[in-house]
Amino acid sequence: MSEIAAAQAPFVNRPIRAAIIDLDGTMVDTADDFVAALNAMLARIGLEQPVTRNEVTDYVGKGSENLIRSVLAVRLPHTQAVAQFDDALAIYQSEYAKVNGKHSTLFPDVKEGLEAMRELGIPLACVTNKPHRFAVELLAHFGIADHFKVILGGDSLPAKKPDPLPMLTACERLDVLPREAVAVGDSENDALAGRAAGLATLTVPYGYNHGKPVQSVKSDGIVSSLRTAALAIAATLAPPDTTLTE
Repeated sequence: MSEIAAAQAPFVNRPIRAAIIDLDGTMVDTADDFVAALNAMLARIGLEQPVTRNEVTDYVGKGSENLIRSVLAVRLPHTQAVAQFDDALAIYQSEYAKVNGKHSTLFPDVKEGLEAMRELGIPLACVTNKPHRFAVELLAHFGIADHFKVILGGDSLPAKKPDPLPMLTACERLDVLPREAVAVGDSENDALAGRAAGLATLTVPYGYNHGKPVQSVKSDGIVSSLRTAALAIAATLAPPDTTLTE
């Protein structure tokens, strides 16, 4: 979906009145924070094989537990990885707290997109599998926390994406029906959660998506940025063209 197409034709045939936006890989490029925290953790538990950015981006998006399991799985025999997991996760969380936002950058047009959605009167939720406290700190670090009426982390509820529960909970707290909301994210997890909850879905092409091409994600459209997503939402709110042509 190009910006011109987004501005001219709605991506769904119903008004979108709220947006639920992912964090890592959608609003903020956090891969280098993950690399720093993971390598500090590996050093502390005595593993000398560091992670690379490319390795990390294949793992990001399914929560801290999955991230640590994935990293340990390629460095230790299974039984050792299982035995080491709890300590590794605790150490990782402490190391991540030291670097949260330090090596990260906002993706282009994020602030502009959030402002455009605010001007449309679209309430926003941030739904991420990142732990809630880290999500709140990261959004505040980049000065965008105030855009969100709701912030849900991977530890906020009994289930995380791709389970639909976070999306349904966000809709309830935004006081909209799921069919009135759109989930915007960079990965299959976001689209799966959105579709399962009955939301429309939009995908950005510049994130992580577990190392797979974004074109493999089933969504209602690919938008180049959050600013383009705002244009797409605006198109659903425009009154129908009733002009008669001869």
